[in-house]
Amino acid sequence: MGKETDELLRLAGQVSDDPPGREMDLLITAGERKACSLVAMALHKQGIEAASFTGSQAGFITDTNHRNAKIVEIRPERIHESIQAGMVPIVAGSQGVSSDKDVTFLGRGGSDTTAVALAHVLEADSCELYTDVSGVFTSDPRVVTGARKMAKISFDELLEMTAVGCPKPAMRSVEVAHNYRVPLHVRSAFTWEPGTWVVEEDPTMEQAIVSAIVPDTSEGKLTVCGVPDKPGIAAELFRSLAEAGVNVDMIVQNVSLAGVTDISFTVPRDQMKMAAEISSASVPADDCEVIADNDIGRVSVVGAGMKSNPGVAATMFETLAREGINIEMISTSAIRISCVVRDADVDRATQALHDSFELA
Repeated sequence: MGKETDELLRLAGQVSDDPPGREMDLLITAGERKACSLVAMALHKQGIEAASFTGSQAGFITDTNHRNAKIVEIRPERIHESIQAGMVPIVAGSQGVSSDKDVTFLGRGGSDTTAVALAHVLEADSCELYTDVSGVFTSDPRVVTGARKMAKISFDELLEMTAVGCPKPAMRSVEVAHNYRVPLHVRSAFTWEPGTWVVEEDPTMEQAIVSAIVPDTSEGKLTVCGVPDKPGIAAELFRSLAEAGVNVDMIVQNVSLAGVTDISFTVPRDQMKMAAEISSASVPADDCEVIADNDIGRVSVVGAGMKSNPGVAATMFETLAREGINIEMISTSAIRISCVVRDADVDRATQALHDSFELA
């Protein structure tokens, strides 16, 4: 069933270039409903009483934002009744019902968010998220030789990792778990081996300086050249992008020369065309130019111990320099440093940094 959503999106594309959000949500959520009813049937065949529930039947109330709805409230009475009756409730993930009584879709990765939210309202001891890998690794095992599964990681570290490209679990699910203090266990769907526990940071323990190296090739870079250097221009540009739902990530503005400046920022590649059109329309200058670059990638160093250990940035930059890899943009947080490099250099940069910080 793993490709069900992609198939539904393909079908939608065959009949409409711009389908209504309400109809798209009804279509996309059908895949989860099919899966949970089939699981219930399989359990019944094994002699296990089970009942499947749509998101609305499970009590998920959302806002009215189609394709990427947010959970407003959960009313889990039917789930409680099912458990008390000795049945296994199976909930269709990534969906709910809006205040307008329409079916809504929580967006990609919404099934993880559904699971964590249910764990919270049901007061579960923890929430297990099953994936196709055995846990959270120090880097992508497909890219880095010697990537190591971590037994434990803090919410803050995993939030940074998911924000810069770690594909699983979904970032929204980690945010919900962090906000409501739901311990997560990320583990394999195919073995019983322990996975990675995601927990609150323990202030009594020394943190690893660097926990993970995260590669990401999902974004492109836009550079708006010749922007008038005066108040309000950047605000208008990024407000227009926000209103169109463009997810802007890293931003760098160059030093002003002759009253104009350049602004570079990264956005998801599937939003590059739209972002370029909005940028061209938002900057009032005849000689302004928008340059799109899809051949960039990002490599990030993440670790809670970076807050109290100097020298991580120096080691990162020295490692990339030694490999002959040019840095185009840099962004930082208290526990993360990200560098934009050429797309073709991302895998090599990731392996070199994994080696330099001795994570194998």
